[in-house]
Order: sequence, then structure tokens, then C-alpha cells
Amino acid sequence: MKVNLTGEKISDEEVNEYVKYVQEKYPDKEIATLNLNVNGDFVDLDYTFENGVPFERIRRITGYLVGTLDRFNDGKRAEERDRVKHDIFTGE
Repeated sequence: MKVNLTGEKISDEEVNEYVKYVQEKYPDKEIATLNLNVNGDFVDLDYTFENGVPFERIRRITGYLVGTLDRFNDGKRAEERDRVKHDIFTGE
């Protein structure tokens, strides 16, 4: 990952905290560049990710189109867990 700092100087510790913030916000993505533009008390964050799959996986689960199950309650998570998953027959 490349970190670019413009504007006023900030400590390495503070830069690391901004890196950590972006990594926690997007745990499934790898940061390619992080641009920090420091202006007094304000810091603008601009970042790009490594090339990978250019889309988020969306599934239909229990009647809902979802990318992840993090917003499902326990009942909906149980429905997904208890679903019958079918194998693909290859004819061999």
C-alpha cells in the first residue's frame, strides 16, 4: 500500500490510525493507495483498492437480495443456515 501525505505534516502514528480506519471500514478489500490531505483539523481521505473482482456478490436468501448476512436477525440467519444446498451433477 502506498500512502501519500499532502498539506500539513502529521505523525506516523496518526497516519497508521487512518490506515487502520480504512482497513476496518473495508475488511474484504486490499488498499492500493491512501491519500491524506491535511488542512488544520481536517483530513480528507481518498483511497483506491487493488484490482480484484469488480462487483459484490449478491445472493437471494429467504426472499431477499443480500450481499452479506450481517443485517439479518437470528431467525433469518437460521433460515439461511438450514437451507438445503444442492450439489451440481457433472455426469461423471
